[in-house]
Amino acid sequence: MDKKNYNILFCKWTSICENGIDHGFQQLGYNIDYMTRLFDSVDYDKGYLEELAARLQEKQYDCVFTVNFIPIVSRVCNIFKIPYVCWTVDNPVFQLYSETIKNPWNRIFMFDRSQYNKFSPLNPENIFYMPLACDYEEWNSITLSAQDHKDYDCDISFIGSTYEEKCKYNGIVNDLSPFVRGYVDGLVAAQLNVYGYNFIEDSLTDDFVKQFKKEAGWHPLGEDYTEDDRAIIADTFIGYKCTEQERLLTLKNISEHFKLDLWTLSDVSKLPKVNFRGGADSTTMMPRIFKCSKINLSMTNRPIRTGMPLRMFDTMGAGGFLLTNYQSEIPDFFEIGKDLEVYDSQEDLINKIDYYLQHEDERIQIARNGQAKVKNEHSYKLKLKTMLEMAVG
Repeated sequence: MDKKNYNILFCKWTSICENGIDHGFQQLGYNIDYMTRLFDSVDYDKGYLEELAARLQEKQYDCVFTVNFIPIVSRVCNIFKIPYVCWTVDNPVFQLYSETIKNPWNRIFMFDRSQYNKFSPLNPENIFYMPLACDYEEWNSITLSAQDHKDYDCDISFIGSTYEEKCKYNGIVNDLSPFVRGYVDGLVAAQLNVYGYNFIEDSLTDDFVKQFKKEAGWHPLGEDYTEDDRAIIADTFIGYKCTEQERLLTLKNISEHFKLDLWTLSDVSKLPKVNFRGGADSTTMMPRIFKCSKINLSMTNRPIRTGMPLRMFDTMGAGGFLLTNYQSEIPDFFEIGKDLEVYDSQEDLINKIDYYLQHEDERIQIARNGQAKVKNEHSYKLKLKTMLEMAVG
């Protein structure tokens, strides 16, 4: 097969990664058709199922592609015996607990090695590890104007949620006993002091899991899902709470020492010293902020245990200097202190900010190195080519 002539049906559901992936497919010269109907349920939606089946009967495709694993798509592809290629960009992804993960026509690529290590034994021939990428060409087609510099130039920027509004634990905390609340508070406090290793799940006893489920009003995922109660509690409740507490603490600490510009839609009432800038559009504003900030801060959602989130690739790909928390996969792909900089404690973070604000030449060179590394090794074009060759042949 001519690798430039893949016929792909791209089923979109409004993920922020879809535009970049679409650009990558186009740069490769692949033939892409789109299905933009949104599913009412990732598992069962008669109308969606019928439309997808009809599309696969109308034209012969080499594969169907989605961002993240969607069970209803897997079911249809399994019936038609057509490769279903997907790329996870989040962790956790509840759909991975679906029994459909075992379907033989799946070709699932996972960005977080810890996620891959957990789920790959369920379908070892069809689950692969693939870190994320950047829409390099698109983001570097942007030329900064004088107005852009006026609007976005800053010492330190952070773009993102504080996770208070995303944290499920906040919605149930008043229903929990002092024992459960104390257990969670202790775990979060301990985890905040450790970077590069997530021990929350390993710290949950059987008795705690049972008690938490009882008090939290537990809702099972679904009849054809394999429940992993301990992992779900660790990631979606305690993990998100840890992310919230880490972000509030980190942003507060930085703002007490330096001028910090914060773009977010979250409540900032607990951060009186930040320079609140409102929300930032991910396609127009965000790359300009990356380019105009002396230091771009990244904080990984704690359930992403080892992997590198999209924000890291986007920041470096846009030419921004990246300062991020340590993740164990970073040294496998980037040289710390050369392509990007990391911190492993709050004290280290403050010291690194102070250092790089005073060493502009070094900061600019690191940003250039990171941008070159992303261009040469982590563009969507490169990653998607590899994925399709592995998945389809």
